[in-house]
Amino acid sequence: MTDTVRAGNLITLHYRVATGDDTELVSTFDSTPATLQLGSGELVPTLEHCLIGVKVGERHVFLLDADQAFGSHNPQLVQRMARATLPPDVSPELHGLIEFAAPGGDKFTGIVRELDDAAVLVDFNHPLAGKPVRFEVEIIGIL
Repeated sequence: MTDTVRAGNLITLHYRVATGDDTELVSTFDSTPATLQLGSGELVPTLEHCLIGVKVGERHVFLLDADQAFGSHNPQLVQRMARATLPPDVSPELHGLIEFAAPGGDKFTGIVRELDDAAVLVDFNHPLAGKPVRFEVEIIGIL
């Protein structure tokens, strides 16, 4: 049994994700720890990479700039769409999410940034794109 996190490990951990100014977005420290399989897509690769080499029982804080975390904000991923082109079951709300189906069956989600009677402005960037991230972890165990 190993005591250091490696790629592909199934691990139990507490984690906290916050913006660069330490506004908490999600945390398991005051609740049940998470168990996840590295490399399975449960955690973005940049955050997974931070975990490699951390020993069981250690607690670390990683300060990631925007490019290291979720990448830069890409203006080409912000699109104005006529309401008539939205899926028929969608009722857009400001700052709400809209899910679209791609031709291959995949789904992708955008955030409504603006809306009026004729159109919506949808941002398909990750909500944390262009923002620094504070990622805090405590490795509880490697299964």
